[in-house]
Amino acid sequence: MRAGNESIAPVNKRKGSTYQQEEDGDSQAVPELPEDILCHIHSLMPLRDAARSACLSRAFLHSWRCRPNLTLNSDTLCSKAHVHKEDFSNIIDSIMRNHSGIRVKILKLQLFTIACHNLDSWLQVGVTPGIEELTVVASIFNMNYNFPCSLLSNGSGNSIRSLHFGRCAFHPTAELCPLRSLTSLNLYFVHITGDELECLLSNSLVLERLVLSHCNELICLKIPCMLQWFSYLSAITCSRLQVIDNQAPNLSSLYLSGNVIGETSQMKNLTMNCSKGVCYARANLPSIMPNLETLYIRSGGEVVDTPMLPTKFLYLKHLTICLRYGTPPPFDYFSLVSFLDASPSLETLILHVGQGPMEHLHDSVLGHSSPLRQLAEPHSCSLKNVKITRFSSAKSLVELTCHILKNAVPLECLTLDTIYGFRCSDKYYGRCQFRDKSVLREAPRALEAIKTHIEDKVPARVKLTVKEPCSRCHAVPVGGW
Repeated sequence: MRAGNESIAPVNKRKGSTYQQEEDGDSQAVPELPEDILCHIHSLMPLRDAARSACLSRAFLHSWRCRPNLTLNSDTLCSKAHVHKEDFSNIIDSIMRNHSGIRVKILKLQLFTIACHNLDSWLQVGVTPGIEELTVVASIFNMNYNFPCSLLSNGSGNSIRSLHFGRCAFHPTAELCPLRSLTSLNLYFVHITGDELECLLSNSLVLERLVLSHCNELICLKIPCMLQWFSYLSAITCSRLQVIDNQAPNLSSLYLSGNVIGETSQMKNLTMNCSKGVCYARANLPSIMPNLETLYIRSGGEVVDTPMLPTKFLYLKHLTICLRYGTPPPFDYFSLVSFLDASPSLETLILHVGQGPMEHLHDSVLGHSSPLRQLAEPHSCSLKNVKITRFSSAKSLVELTCHILKNAVPLECLTLDTIYGFRCSDKYYGRCQFRDKSVLREAPRALEAIKTHIEDKVPARVKLTVKEPCSRCHAVPVGGW
């Protein structure tokens, strides 16, 4: 503020202003600010707004040419009013030609359905020393694109922390410079061989996470012993992958589709997604992964009951079993007692029932004349929390529940949900997710089975929560289901 009649000089007349209006008709000047602050403000703007503002002042034009975050895809480039009219390839070409390549920290080229012929030239601009995150997802019109590994040998390998490649070929060789800062590598639909990947990993000594999906040229995956920080591996739908040879000493979390092959004794967390995974896990994992603490099994085709075996999961604390919908009946859920018996430290059990609707009366406990099965000898377990979703009146499922109530002395909470998925009562959802009619038809029978065979067996210390279908989202139409 100025006293009296003293006026404030226009911004563009200030002495020492970095960006001033030089002549009439030029772009409007912006308030004098340190260059790094101005660039930071500009970097926080959405891409389209940042590009437009570069036309308004030299200050913003300068910061646009040094913008550190270039995320280029159809969402960041298009305006809703002209979503079908813009030539995304030309827009990206213009952006990259007008960028200096200086200060780029994040470059994401997520092309998907954007046809392009200048990808190499775009990468030459954006992949410079100092870059920290690089994502290249090639166009479906150019899935034979071969990423030029030489770009990672121009000094950018010293700073890059995250690489994400999709729908392209990537063929690193022994000449690749060390990627001294790389901690995360994600390959999706990438053409790369096991030897090439091993070469890349051997040059990434601080790597922590590796995610592979649909990398169908991989047959043998070798994790070198030099990766002291490596702790997470995900290999999903790599159709030809047969062997995982892990030598990294601290790999503790593994996500696989398919059976586990190889010795991984230090593994603590495992997610499996494969056919007949429950039987495989019970029969094989205690010997090859004796230190497991968390196990998630997503399985289908479980036609063989889970075997009772002498081997143990001594450290397993959290077990989730998801039987995919359509698992052929009758699966004997009571056979899952084998897992409880083998896991003296187990605290949490989550069972997502995937079996189809009761097609035969003998599958249901209702009207069944034979008594519920029990093990001849008591088998104590350490369960504290149990949740079963898509709970039905299947006799073996009721038997498993009763076994838990009888033998899990520390049990605190038992939740039986007659459907599954999120509900409208959850904070972020307006409607219940699951609306399968066959499950809704079975729900009244499940509730009757709980009332008849389970409720009177629940100790006073245990909180029983029974979730019925939602009265709003699952209302029975006139005439029934």
